[in-house]
Amino acid sequence: MNAQDFNMHFVCTLDEAGALINQRDRYWVSNCGCRESRGFCARSRLDVCLMFRGDYESSSSGMKEISYGEVDKILQEARDKHLVARPFRDVKDRTTVDGICFCCDDCCGYFLNSAERCDPGTYIEITQLENCTHCGICVEVCYFKARKMVGGEMLVDREKCYGCGLCIKICPEECIEMMPRHLNAKAD
Repeated sequence: MNAQDFNMHFVCTLDEAGALINQRDRYWVSNCGCRESRGFCARSRLDVCLMFRGDYESSSSGMKEISYGEVDKILQEARDKHLVARPFRDVKDRTTVDGICFCCDDCCGYFLNSAERCDPGTYIEITQLENCTHCGICVEVCYFKARKMVGGEMLVDREKCYGCGLCIKICPEECIEMMPRHLNAKAD
């Protein structure tokens, strides 16, 4: 597959987002265009679009350079508020990551507009259903709708899993793991 065939955005876990952040030494942030156009977000703060280049043309307002400490606060906000890390690629060179959007199902266009495209992440979930208590807590953070409760039972549609990893962070039974997506393809 040619790098130009990739969508602008892809999904990654928050740990992977942290690794991308740690590869850089300068950071800029702007308001989220989705949150800004809506006027608010019920889930998180407005300024969660992180960029790794100061010359990046943001689609929203408030772009400013920030410190690593401020970036760490955004990453903590993403963990606390269950935001999905959606890195974005350079328009001309899709092998280069220019920044990370931290998205939710409240206002972000990706989750509200089915025409918006995003590539799945490197990982996919594995749920040990025999250890699951079917509490349904993970359903609330699965914005990709890969998890649902039917008749009091947890059902997982792995084809819909984009690999954000939010479900593993919230599961009280710790019965969800992430595995590399390419290993899952070999197992099928």
